[in-house]
Amino acid sequence: MQRRPFLVMLAAPLALPAALSAAPGRTQLQVWKDPQCGCCQAWIEHLQARGFAVEVHDVGNTAARKRLGLPERLASCHTAWVGGYVIEGHVPAADIERLLKQKPAALGLAVPGMPIGSPGMDGPAYKGRKDAYQVLLVKRDGSTSVFASYAGSAASRQV
Repeated sequence: MQRRPFLVMLAAPLALPAALSAAPGRTQLQVWKDPQCGCCQAWIEHLQARGFAVEVHDVGNTAARKRLGLPERLASCHTAWVGGYVIEGHVPAADIERLLKQKPAALGLAVPGMPIGSPGMDGPAYKGRKDAYQVLLVKRDGSTSVFASYAGSAASRQV
């Protein structure tokens, strides 16, 4: 008899608010983040510059990550939901666009941690530093494969 509340809880992050559905032609994305996180806001601005319509939930992302089924070992500072996929961390907009175009059978994409040089972690404070990182395709069973790789800069290797 407790199935109904459980199913409602699972469906809640999947439903987009009416305000977002009113943005014709724009890919709609929800983000859960800490209200004080500057790199999360910079990542959101990166997405908006690429045409995404973003709804922000400033409540932290731990509960959303868990609710959406993303393994904790892939955690970062923000979690998003777009087109039926979970996006964890500083995933470049181009990779999200590619995911939505290719529509693989997967849970979503993740950039674990907070690699310097990734979108949102690329501001002036980092003085051009870019660390190498990978965008992982997260399969429904929690396993991963490399979706995209980004090389670091020479300055990063000298640090």
